[in-house]
Amino acid sequence: MLIPVHLSGKDSSILLTLRTAHLRSHAGQISFPGGTKELCDTSAIDTALRESEEEIGLAHHEVEVLGRLGSFSMPSGYTVTPVVGLVPNIAQLRACPNEVEKIIHLPLDTALDTKNYKSVPFTRDGITHQVWELYIGSHRVWGATASILYHLASELSNEA
Repeated sequence: MLIPVHLSGKDSSILLTLRTAHLRSHAGQISFPGGTKELCDTSAIDTALRESEEEIGLAHHEVEVLGRLGSFSMPSGYTVTPVVGLVPNIAQLRACPNEVEKIIHLPLDTALDTKNYKSVPFTRDGITHQVWELYIGSHRVWGATASILYHLASELSNEA
């Protein structure tokens, strides 16, 4: 998955997607662009860039990859490797209607402030986990996406 960061002064943001309601997994949820590794992908970076191009029309040559955050194992059973990249031009982005209902801009200052996150209980298969959540207007960002964002915000605040 890609954490696409668009730096534009006070309008700087992290780009997220609202997944379409008809998808088999995580339908209607807010997520990063990205998905499952395919045979043509040689790395997590290849997967993140290919999937981002498919989902939001972000050309791989438009992304300045800064690095990976490491792998995260989620309670859902998924393991994800977030790739952070700078995206200078967002004018040409378009949501792929088969996968993405719309592209959401999470203000960077909101994403990087750990006080905007709340730990809430989530029960899956009879087991209760604590998960992070935050809101962008009426949109709830939670689970893996919020956990990764919270981790990024925590790491950057520790560097300051």
